Amino acid sequence: MKSIYKLGFKEPTAIQKACIPAAAYQGKDVVGAAETGSGKTLAFGLPILQRFLDEREKSGKMSEEKGVDAKKYAPKSLLRALIITPTRELALQVTDHLKAVAVGIDIRVVPIVGGMSTEKQERLLRTRPEVVVGTPGRLWELMSGGEKHLVELEALSFFVLDEADRMIENGHFRELQSIIDMLPVTNGSAENLQNAENSLTTPISQRKKRQTLVFSATLSLSSDFRKKLKRVSSKPNQSGMDGLNSIEALSERAGIRPNVAVINLTNTSVLANNLEESFIECREEDKDAYLYYILSVYGQGRTIVFCTSIAALRHIAALLSIVGVNVLTLHAQRQQRARLKAIDRFRGSQNGILIATDVAARGLDIPGVRTVVHYQLPHSAEVYVHRSGRTARASADGCSIALVSANETSKFASLCKSFSKESFQRFPVDNSYMPEVLKRLSLARQIDKIVRKESQEKASKTWFERNAELVELVVDNDDSEEERANNYKQKKVGCIQLKKLQQELDKLLSHPLQPKSFSHRYLAGAGVSPLLQHQFEELAKQNTSVQTMGDNKRRKLAAFGQDLTEPLQALRTGGQQVHMNAKEMAEKRRKMENVKKKKKEEKKRLRDQRRNKRKQMKGKI
Repeated sequence: MKSIYKLGFKEPTAIQKACIPAAAYQGKDVVGAAETGSGKTLAFGLPILQRFLDEREKSGKMSEEKGVDAKKYAPKSLLRALIITPTRELALQVTDHLKAVAVGIDIRVVPIVGGMSTEKQERLLRTRPEVVVGTPGRLWELMSGGEKHLVELEALSFFVLDEADRMIENGHFRELQSIIDMLPVTNGSAENLQNAENSLTTPISQRKKRQTLVFSATLSLSSDFRKKLKRVSSKPNQSGMDGLNSIEALSERAGIRPNVAVINLTNTSVLANNLEESFIECREEDKDAYLYYILSVYGQGRTIVFCTSIAALRHIAALLSIVGVNVLTLHAQRQQRARLKAIDRFRGSQNGILIATDVAARGLDIPGVRTVVHYQLPHSAEVYVHRSGRTARASADGCSIALVSANETSKFASLCKSFSKESFQRFPVDNSYMPEVLKRLSLARQIDKIVRKESQEKASKTWFERNAELVELVVDNDDSEEERANNYKQKKVGCIQLKKLQQELDKLLSHPLQPKSFSHRYLAGAGVSPLLQHQFEELAKQNTSVQTMGDNKRRKLAAFGQDLTEPLQALRTGGQQVHMNAKEMAEKRRKMENVKKKKKEEKKRLRDQRRNKRKQMKGKI
């Protein structure tokens, strides 16, 4: 309780209120679902720690009163809780949460994840921690290799699957099934339970049935779920499941008991109540411009930009860096150390910008994320939920902005339909900024093209020379003097062009991004936007209240500027509700495609006419 108080928690969240009594006091298994950011980590973490403390207290009393060995009630140096998460970052985050709560009660929590030194993790396991948090891949690698602490599971009291919906995606985490199959059968037949009771080597704590806790952001169970669990518990070796293809199948294989507490606190839309969703319709080639506009004009608060591909991530990260926007990147091809460093830097920056793939979409709890931008729409509604769940966490508010191109309108409409949403807000865009934005990004693209070409040539040459050295070959330069001179001239021209483009861009970046109609002489030269009008009204209210109170103290001046606002504020003051109809959007897309097709045909017809005229003129000559 002291640790919880120090961490700033005042009262339990809804999932914690429902889960903790069932898991900690009634000893039930739990299948729980709640929106992202609702406090699921402590919902399973606190019952684990509570049981360990109860065992210690009981062992102390029994050893004093009856002289019984304390190890029978509170076993030391045995694995008591195994927690599995889908991603490395989530495993490390869960570890940090549990360590923070377990301060002062001498319970060791160790993370076992990929991307880090296996030898170091083996050394950590030699300390015999009570709680291990890991990802399926590295856990199974160590378990199949005979790691003693992970293989001795007789004293395991808790088996937890966090973000279980991610771990049952097709083609993912087959190691999980192997790990589950290694768990000792303690929830099975009466004969197995009787053997456990009579075993002298089994601690008394383990004679209680192992608790299995499965948590997810979404939940879908059949009406006869409990009946299936009864059939599986009566015939544990004949579950008849070929794979873990659903939360239900995963729960059955993990050995959940029929009296399981099913807790589903997801709302009808699955998304957080305080999340305000919006979109911007644009051409695919203009997504960079609108992203730069959002980050430059509404740059307050932490922002995560999601991409579906690493290529798109690298593209926008390079462009934004060239135009002076500091960004951090996170994707699967980065080393684990670099990924953790990016997350730490993002946490440490109040206005940080993280560009990430869906690696960062699940479980990461980074406080103060105000905005999520979907640069590319996700492939499923489920991923959209998890992406958007990085903001509006723990009862805070937040904003999500989807950049929707013409090719993605039907996909976006399907997303809206899956959440039963009839309308979305259109994010307010001041188009007078766009000429300046497009000018800067045009220069940035040209610079990026030249820099990328040079780096590719350099990397290719270095690779060739490096491999020649490996086989001890001498590389002769067969280029003639003329070719070498031409190459030198081309490099010099490219260098001059790059320098010229950089100077032109630096000149533009030396001035703040302002709308085309902005006047530096008059405040209202560009017109008063709804957001600015709202700020004036708030300031007027403050002045009125101060005057009525008779406060004669000198007041600070209020500054108005583009860097003082955030997208959520702009959305609330200037957002426009748009009715989303899948059929209408599909029809609109078909019309746009037909228009493009007609334009293309018209161009071809005119080109053929010109070609025929030229042939006729040549024939007359």
